[in-house]
Amino acid sequence: MPLNIVLIEPEIPNNTGNIGRLSLASGSRLHLVKPFGFEIDDTRLKRAGLDYWKHLEVIYYDNIEAFFSINKDKKMAFLSSHGTKNHWDIPFEDDMFLVFGKESVGLPKSLTEKHANQLYKIPLYSEHVRSLNLANAVAIVVYEGIKSL
Repeated sequence: MPLNIVLIEPEIPNNTGNIGRLSLASGSRLHLVKPFGFEIDDTRLKRAGLDYWKHLEVIYYDNIEAFFSINKDKKMAFLSSHGTKNHWDIPFEDDMFLVFGKESVGLPKSLTEKHANQLYKIPLYSEHVRSLNLANAVAIVVYEGIKSL
């Protein structure tokens, strides 16, 4: 049943550590695409991931091109505040890849344009919030996926 959580160029170690813990708790695989905004041995990453990090299935990629080359035939959903469909409309299936962008700018425009038909958002009900924290967004989508499978 595992889902695949993909973080494209994550910038904040605490978020990545929390998402690592979520990956383990949900039975998901974590895919981390470089460059990172931190060192993978950052103490903040370890603190957020606690002693769980050693139990995670983490796959590292040197860049976006490497990630897509290796996973070109995989079913994917891309999460962005620019999506037109809601996250609960994702057609979840086993081994699906849920792709999230970096905290500061989200997914690259080239990806959102290329994968517009696979682009989903988490609806926001306040005009005063432009996005959710990345770790919160991943948790919302992953557990919606688990519920749907």
